[in-house]
Amino acid sequence: MRVDPYTHLLDEAVFRPSPNYDSRPEGWAGVVSLVVIHGISLPPAEFGGEAIVDFFLNRLDHQAHPYFETLVGVQVSSHLLVRRDGEIIQFVPLNQRAWHAGKSVFNGQENCNDFSIGIELEGTDDLPYESEQYRQLAKILNILDQAYPNVQGKLAGHSDVAPGRKTDPGKAFDWNFLEALKS
Repeated sequence: MRVDPYTHLLDEAVFRPSPNYDSRPEGWAGVVSLVVIHGISLPPAEFGGEAIVDFFLNRLDHQAHPYFETLVGVQVSSHLLVRRDGEIIQFVPLNQRAWHAGKSVFNGQENCNDFSIGIELEGTDDLPYESEQYRQLAKILNILDQAYPNVQGKLAGHSDVAPGRKTDPGKAFDWNFLEALKS
């Protein structure tokens, strides 16, 4: 697996371009210095299907499930999604600003979207993530460390950069297992 230096796409990811991104602000364009780990399932605690992809592509059928009605008008994305089976989907080139962290702060710097890469894992706060997701995430993180040297060692959960507002990836996420796989 590698990051194409021209397109900023992972060569092993399926690219599904989201409209929910923009350019990083001036001064941040080449300084990716954080990876934010998220957890998502749509509907909550249900896995599989295309709802997450549809949500990031602004084509979610809001009538398909009562929970989806709460997402009307919400426009978000992440750079990457790692499904339960380890499939990787990329929505935004890594050099662009995906809309994943919202109001956020890391080490005193606000607006984490400006300088971070967002990776969603299909899951919930309370259910264990799959081993294959951790394996793929470890590979991705090692590749990002090589492609974006300012990222090395700068990893946070969504709950860390938006405390009180977000709880993902949740207590079910095994940070120690991920670290062991990265080594």
